[in-house]
Amino acid sequence: MKISTKGRYGLTIMIALAKNHGDQKPLSLKSIARDHDLSEHYLEQLIPPLRNAGLVKSVRGAHGGYLLTKSPEQMTAGDIIRILEGPIMIVEGMEEEEPAKKELWLRVRDAVRDVLDTTTLKDLASFNDDPHQEGYMFYI
Repeated sequence: MKISTKGRYGLTIMIALAKNHGDQKPLSLKSIARDHDLSEHYLEQLIPPLRNAGLVKSVRGAHGGYLLTKSPEQMTAGDIIRILEGPIMIVEGMEEEEPAKKELWLRVRDAVRDVLDTTTLKDLASFNDDPHQEGYMFYI
């Protein structure tokens, strides 16, 4: 499965809106595009499916833009990816695979779904990309 720019940029929009969520002031696509060096025109194409799915709402006017319809902890990366990319599938035609390979693809698909469905917008918005921040410590 390859996540296209639709999914990646859609997550960018939603993370920006999640970071802005407490302000209750709409965030414009122009500012998101500028802050992330993306095409505003392309972001405009991604908003309708997110709005139709009820994840964002638009506010008209000079200071208009977009707001989340729910709190960031109530939306997952999986919700957004499915809206913009469709169902999460690792391999097409899995039904025709031999049992061992089919089992592998199902396990990979389930693992990807689990990560996407347990990662909330709040998690993504609060991620600190400070290079000095300590990461996870793994002991073997």
